[in-house]
Amino acid sequence: MPVDAAEYATALRQYAAGVCLLTLHDDIDDVGTTVSSVMSVSAQPPLVAVGLAADGYPAELLGDIGRCALNVLAAEHAIVASRFASAGRPSARHLLESVPWTRSDGGAIVLSDAVAALDCRLERLVEAGDHVLAVLAVDGVPVLNETARPLLRLRGRYAEPPEDR
Repeated sequence: MPVDAAEYATALRQYAAGVCLLTLHDDIDDVGTTVSSVMSVSAQPPLVAVGLAADGYPAELLGDIGRCALNVLAAEHAIVASRFASAGRPSARHLLESVPWTRSDGGAIVLSDAVAALDCRLERLVEAGDHVLAVLAVDGVPVLNETARPLLRLRGRYAEPPEDR
């Protein structure tokens, strides 16, 4: 029996997930997209996987240039996450005007106050329904703020984790 699409989406919204900003830089501009489908794949070699809409420009650009940065957003970045979650957005630099950032060795934007940022190289794209899984080799960790509180997505809203005890 097929799964009801609305019921499926509602069930998955019950799972709290960290929120990241994937950034890319080509010869013309900076591009970014909010992602919450991220997982650690391997420690040796260090690999992560990110789910991207198969028909989206970020997936196409990543396939073309092969480099990106993955920023683990802090609780204070809910507005940044919202800005990058919608289609048809302007350059990443314009959306980050009030947010401190630098560039990774690979050239992508990394947020200075992210929980962490990974400098990544594309290993492969794997088709998965209406998405692709981008398997990324991690070449560096240019930002690591271990005391920052991560931004979460739960039940269709951004949330902060409970206070540390």
